[in-house]
Amino acid sequence: MPRLRIQLREWDRRTLILTDTPDPDCPRCEGEGGFAYDYGDHEGEYAGTEWAPCTCWDENRHWTLLRFPRIRHRRRGVRDPWSDEPPF
Repeated sequence: MPRLRIQLREWDRRTLILTDTPDPDCPRCEGEGGFAYDYGDHEGEYAGTEWAPCTCWDENRHWTLLRFPRIRHRRRGVRDPWSDEPPF
């Protein structure tokens, strides 16, 4: 049974999605949704951390609820708020 939550994502534009969450009672991942493990290079030095998802959760299952429009900010000169000159 899916455990749903609402989440705000910053993709190409801000999007509100409904997504699945890991099973909090999963005995394999203990509710984390996967496993992080370190790996090394050929000389045995630390080279990074990998993430393996657990079977109790599909991190790619989501539904788009609302895509927000792009907001374009105009660059205006900084105006002194205490000035008595008209703003033109």
